[in-house]
Amino acid sequence: MNEPREPRPDGYDPYAFEPFAVTVDLAVFTVRDEKLQVLLVERGQEPYKGRWALPGGFVLPRESAGQAARRELAEETGLSDATAARLHLEQLGTYSEPDRDPRMRVVSVAYTALVPDLPEPKGGGDAAHAQWLPYGSYGPLAFDHDTILADAHRRVGDKLEYTCLATAFCPPEFTLGELRQVYETVWGVELDRPNFRRKVLATPGFVQAVEGPPRLTGGRGKPAALYRAGQATALHPPLLRPEGRQE
Repeated sequence: MNEPREPRPDGYDPYAFEPFAVTVDLAVFTVRDEKLQVLLVERGQEPYKGRWALPGGFVLPRESAGQAARRELAEETGLSDATAARLHLEQLGTYSEPDRDPRMRVVSVAYTALVPDLPEPKGGGDAAHAQWLPYGSYGPLAFDHDTILADAHRRVGDKLEYTCLATAFCPPEFTLGELRQVYETVWGVELDRPNFRRKVLATPGFVQAVEGPPRLTGGRGKPAALYRAGQATALHPPLLRPEGRQE
């Protein structure tokens, strides 16, 4: 049941300002097939019909931007609301250039989501269909979504250095090799395996060993031990990218 609205203050004219809409746009990243991939939707309606765009939608009258982002994340990934609520989602920024949407003045609150490898998505709303695509493998996106996606990619790459965010890309139980692959995929670098393992295990609360048999990884080596995300949120010291390497 919607709560009753508070009466407007005396003398306030809500029509004194030009109305505008508020949307949410989601930059959803995952690691699939050893590549950083992003969730995109093909627009089924104008404007930009047939172009790839970030998933998202309009904020409903009685919901917050955060609630709208969670709703859109569940709808576009096909996950239940409860499962989507456990995924990592954080606000990226607000995009408010006056002409960013040809339909009307639209202000977008953009979010970044990091998810483990998920089933194939499904399009909804004005999307013809949704698909995971390797980052950078598509043409120009609709609206200002190229800018939003580039900002989100930069944010994720930076935060991997000083937070434990990389575990959000992993399943509940993962190997250190799978965790290392997250860093290598997002940063676009190759890391020294022994050094990476030493740094991860020396950071209190970064990962927690899982009791039970190790996992066969498909390689030639012995089965790998399993870990889960620990309680830490920040890395001390940070896990920096190799000098001279770019994302």
